[in-house]
Amino acid sequence: MKQFYIAGNWKMHKTVAESVALARDLVSKLGSTRQKVMIAPAFTALASVAEVVKGTQLRLGAQNMGPEEQGAHTGEVSVLMLKDLGVQTVILGHSERRHSYREDDALINKKLLLALKHGLEPILCVGETLEEREAGKLESVIGTQVRDGLKGVDAAALARVIIAYEPVWAIGTGKTATPQDADAVHLYIRKVLGGLYGEAAAKAMVIQYGGSVKADNAAELMGMPNIDGALVGGASLKPETFVPIVDFSA
Repeated sequence: MKQFYIAGNWKMHKTVAESVALARDLVSKLGSTRQKVMIAPAFTALASVAEVVKGTQLRLGAQNMGPEEQGAHTGEVSVLMLKDLGVQTVILGHSERRHSYREDDALINKKLLLALKHGLEPILCVGETLEEREAGKLESVIGTQVRDGLKGVDAAALARVIIAYEPVWAIGTGKTATPQDADAVHLYIRKVLGGLYGEAAAKAMVIQYGGSVKADNAAELMGMPNIDGALVGGASLKPETFVPIVDFSA
């Protein structure tokens, strides 16, 4: 049976104590899940949450990282610091980083290559705005983000990369792409990957969907042939909303 990859992005929420409590609750409630699960707390809570999830079924993720290993980069967090805390996965190119903080494909690619160099699993986020979709630019935008985000990544390293498709207009808005629309974009991403790395690599790529994923739409989304998991935002902040997404087929 197919294993899905469900990731929880806690964004800028929760104190250290609140993060630890949530992590403990998830460890308890997801102990028997067959899915791959990752949680990404705020930087301030990483060390404490790392102790909670160590040796459990939950992966520890970071929401972002700096593009350099170390140096005079005030306010940044390096890949070396993340690894030191036990971080296994890092989210890169999230729409909020792209649109609120003006991160471009070149910067995201630099971070992705650095993450791979140090053995982290990068989740490369791609997605279009509503204006881009309505202007017929969806494939152009997604194709560019995939190609430029993966520049310099060879076939062997590609196996450690996850892609998350998150339509910008569906993040935190309550709007969700229909399962069919989402699957069509996932299929297009596989087409782009096939052109870069071959059909086998494209088929093997884990592609998550992100954009107002909830318990009541998770099963239908995960039922699509090209959707391999979910990158969950707001619904990952409470066990009662996140656990049913992970266990959508239980």
